[in-house]
Amino acid sequence: MTLDTTLLAETPEGIAILLRPAGAVPRALAYALDMFIRFVVWAVAFTLLGAVKGVGVGVMLIVLFALEWIYPIVFELLPGAATPGKRVLGLQVMMDTGLPITPSAAVTRNLLRVADFMPIAYAFGLLSMLLRSDFKRLGDIVAGTLVVHAGSVRLAGALPQAEPLAPRVPLTRAQQVAILHLAGRARRLTPERVDELAALADNALPPPNYAPGGTNPAPIRPGPRLIAVAQWLMGQRQA
Repeated sequence: MTLDTTLLAETPEGIAILLRPAGAVPRALAYALDMFIRFVVWAVAFTLLGAVKGVGVGVMLIVLFALEWIYPIVFELLPGAATPGKRVLGLQVMMDTGLPITPSAAVTRNLLRVADFMPIAYAFGLLSMLLRSDFKRLGDIVAGTLVVHAGSVRLAGALPQAEPLAPRVPLTRAQQVAILHLAGRARRLTPERVDELAALADNALPPPNYAPGGTNPAPIRPGPRLIAVAQWLMGQRQA
């Protein structure tokens, strides 16, 4: 059961965070914009330093190195954790635990762009992103980082109130993420729409007449049962 390409990260404090990984298209657009910005800076530096003999060439090489390697690392370690291109596309880089990116991870993921580029035009990186549900390129896999849509990062605990109920069967991590994601959206949907989506997971929810210590005389709709399971999942993670 998948409602969205969503991941559930859990911080060391036991706080569950819903993340929406950025796919290949927005990341490619962000990279293209960053490449354009770097080209403009390089063109300006070349114009100013091109006529300077000796030292000018050395400075241009330093500028080129900084634009290629220092530029992404510095911006990813600044507040917002994103290069200008990623900021425009509403993306940010973080650890796959939901925590802010560390300096070592920023260095690692950017140094491994060499491996992602192989054999040509980021072929390995693109193939890796297309084969993974979290859209990680090789550098992200090694560094333990994730590029996400910044506006979608939120706590998974803002759920409607309900008496927690255990699921009917053990749930995979993907199923837990889908249930928590839908429960978190329940306030923005009509009850009928929540019931319709919750019915997709009906075989994992408690029976319609289930209640702790007995049975309910009237069947409970799928939506409230799913929210009850989501509350149970949150309780298990925070216990």
